Amino acid sequence: MPKYFSLIFLFLLGSISSIQAQFGFSHEVGVIAGPVAFQSDYGERHDFQTNAGNTGIGIGLVHYLNFSYRADCNCYTPETYFNDHFKLRSELSFNKTKLNMFGEWVTPEKVNKPDPAPGIPNDAKQLKSMEGSTSVTDIGMQLEYYPWSIRDFTATTGSFAPFVSLGAHFSFFSPEVHSTLGKLDAINVHPKYWAPSDGQKHGFSNESGSTWSVVSSVGTRYKLTPLSDLILDLRVQYYFSNWVDGLNPNPAVYKENKSNDWNIWLNFGYIYYLD
Repeated sequence: MPKYFSLIFLFLLGSISSIQAQFGFSHEVGVIAGPVAFQSDYGERHDFQTNAGNTGIGIGLVHYLNFSYRADCNCYTPETYFNDHFKLRSELSFNKTKLNMFGEWVTPEKVNKPDPAPGIPNDAKQLKSMEGSTSVTDIGMQLEYYPWSIRDFTATTGSFAPFVSLGAHFSFFSPEVHSTLGKLDAINVHPKYWAPSDGQKHGFSNESGSTWSVVSSVGTRYKLTPLSDLILDLRVQYYFSNWVDGLNPNPAVYKENKSNDWNIWLNFGYIYYLD
């Protein structure tokens, strides 16, 4: 499936190039990378150890449509508020996170308690044994808003250009769930994840899938040279699915896990102006 995202991304770039040829907008391309904190059904909500432990890495390719500059005439476009304060960002990205259970319910004291019967792990041991990972490939667009003038930033090396953005991505996810105790069965899996959920046989799944997500970020650019920028971007991404991590206990029973999966991505990048 990820190869189809690459084809779609190339198609979008081709479409954008066609728009440029027709209207004279200019292009910027770049790469981004950084740590991803995945907020999921692994671990305890609002727990620092969970947030710090379930952290992976993300990488991506980005493309910007710059409305303030015309590539066909090597000149600025007619000055409007939109042209001087907005850019359209297209992105193809990938992130992967290893996931473990953390929090007060899987402390060593609870995990090391005697088992209720020979060969039957206690609840804490069942929980702690649940491990997994998820990899997500994204393609989508965001509209970035710059409060300060894009023209002034472009003309001033060493300047900063803060921004906020909002957009939508289509995400293809591939989770992997396993237990360190062995086979995923009624003995090794905690009842919370063994019970049926959301049309599935159990509250866990190793099936790949796809979903839409909403992406919002805040960040800044730094003008490194006349034709290049550095970028720092803190993003929040909310998926319209609770199966992205491979776990989804019945939300009607386990209220603490009713939210869909989401992540926080702090990325650093380099942007180059093509025109």
